[in-house]
Amino acid sequence: MGRLRLLPNRSFPRYAYLPGQGPHPVRDPAGHSHGAPPVLVSASLDSEEFAWGQDLFNHGYYWEAHEAWEGLWQAAKRGSQLRAFLKGLILLSAAGVKIREGKRTPAMRHAGRAGALLRNLSPAPHGHFSSAIGISPRQLADLAEATAEAMPAARTTNKAQPEPVFDFVLGNT
Repeated sequence: MGRLRLLPNRSFPRYAYLPGQGPHPVRDPAGHSHGAPPVLVSASLDSEEFAWGQDLFNHGYYWEAHEAWEGLWQAAKRGSQLRAFLKGLILLSAAGVKIREGKRTPAMRHAGRAGALLRNLSPAPHGHFSSAIGISPRQLADLAEATAEAMPAARTTNKAQPEPVFDFVLGNT
């Protein structure tokens, strides 16, 4: 794919899940994450789970990135800037899923909600967020909304094949 990995020793799932396409990763016994033990996480941008979410996102595993970041979001303090930032990334992942499904209106809605959260972050932690993802949250919001608006055409016909739909990567890759 030409995109570098943050965690090259961790194996990607055997397919990129899209709703209604293949087995549900967790609920279906044939799912790629069925029966996997829960991952203990701490709400930190320096955590392996945060980097794993970035790898998944950057390589077109949007549903799986959402799942990786959701554990961090749940562990983050309610009302915190970190929680809002993680929610923005989760919504951006949801936009990626909708773009892959060819659903423009939901993709724009998720990207817009992500953009609003990312733009409304307090200025103080932006440096930490920017260094974690390699781009400012405001720039990420702009890029996400532009991608959803343009609705890139699918390059692969195999829906289980991961496919990056965003022209940017998260992290210093």
